[in-house]
Amino acid sequence: MSDIPRRRPGRHVVVIGGGISGLAAAHRLVTGGARVTLLEASGRLGGKLRAGEIAGVPVDLGAESMLARRPEAVELARAVGLADRLQPPATATAGIWTRGSLRLMPKGHMMGVPGDLAPLAASGVLSDEGLARVARDAELPPTEIGDDVAIGTYVAERMGRELVDRLVEPLLGGVYAGDPYRISMRAAVPQLFELARTHRSLLDGVHETQQRAAGRQQPGPVFMGIAGGIGRLPLAVADAVRAAGGEIRTDTPVSAIGRDADGWWVGLGAERLAADAVVVATPAPAATRLLDDLAPAAAGELASVRYASMALVTMAFRRADAEGLPSGSGFLVPPVDGRKIKASTFASNKWGWIADAGPGTFVLRTSIGRFEEEADLERDDAELVAMSLKDLGDAVGLSAAPLQARVDRWDGGLPQYPVGHLARVARIREHVAALPGLRVCGAAYDGVGIPACVSSAHRAADEILAALTPLAQGPGSGE
Repeated sequence: MSDIPRRRPGRHVVVIGGGISGLAAAHRLVTGGARVTLLEASGRLGGKLRAGEIAGVPVDLGAESMLARRPEAVELARAVGLADRLQPPATATAGIWTRGSLRLMPKGHMMGVPGDLAPLAASGVLSDEGLARVARDAELPPTEIGDDVAIGTYVAERMGRELVDRLVEPLLGGVYAGDPYRISMRAAVPQLFELARTHRSLLDGVHETQQRAAGRQQPGPVFMGIAGGIGRLPLAVADAVRAAGGEIRTDTPVSAIGRDADGWWVGLGAERLAADAVVVATPAPAATRLLDDLAPAAAGELASVRYASMALVTMAFRRADAEGLPSGSGFLVPPVDGRKIKASTFASNKWGWIADAGPGTFVLRTSIGRFEEEADLERDDAELVAMSLKDLGDAVGLSAAPLQARVDRWDGGLPQYPVGHLARVARIREHVAALPGLRVCGAAYDGVGIPACVSSAHRAADEILAALTPLAQGPGSGE
């Protein structure tokens, strides 16, 4: 490698990774007064957020919405000039395709755990035996929960496997594409975990929570999208970083990071980039490689993070061919029903901006692939489209051929949060914190949703800025 260039005055932070976590960290750092260089190995920014089009209609090809009840992502969108493009879904009505019929999603639940049996019974999602088993929760003695527990295991013990398999799993799978009998309740649904700790009955706990919520004014929609696609968010953040003086380099893989007497350096093949601090905002496999020599204990923990892969099949139909489809936003599919798709989103129903952009076109998409059930992802694109059309025909009677179809594969897209995940994250952060000027952030730590990723990024950036403040005020800082 060439010699490390002499450091210029000012706090220079290198952010590794150009997904929404890395971009949010870079934005927080540059607006906090740091000089920032963001490095992305691929030729595209945004990670799992990607906007595109089909049949001339703009669509999201990755994540399509963000939780609005958490403020971080919406506030970031407003900060980078997207306030006038924020839009709630046009419909919040969703279905679940199970037990041979498309049924309305029952209301009044917390990630599938009901607080009232009446809506669940009316939905027809569970059999009479399954409903009776759920009702037994109110009679059972308390169940020990310990420091953590798999959400499926705990709910099945309280309310039966049928509820888990037909309602909890598809709802949880829409977020993690994972196995509810392995996913940490404490990490994935912390509110439910607290109810399990403080209430003998889950039914009673969820019911009390719903009653309290009913007495409060709800602050707007639960979810929010962006006209033109959530994929616009990372691009707008990147523009804001550049406008504030930050540098963004794509097609720039990082080969190594290290420390010497002068501070941090980042290896870019034959080039070394000097830095006062480094934020690693990559998925766990890349973070493992970068931290292996510096923080082997943290790298060892990161090496155990596993990921689910999935494919999104996006299709455009003539509007006339889709007139018989339900008016809701789409439906989920429990794996226990043995179908290929795990969900379908009626994008032209769900998002007004898609309907407006293609009034003669109907856009929908399906998702395929679950953790350790990814054999179908080895099929070619045409087979995935055919599988989707077969299930759509059975579910909603759609028989027309699409005007256009495309398949976007997200290999290793969703980190899994097994029991003990939060303890693992705490250990990783403890090991990394022993190296001043180094932080990590991203979906592998605090949540896979966009707000959680932004929050993780802000935490890392704020800790870096706090650590660098004495440097900025020292001699020769230029401030």
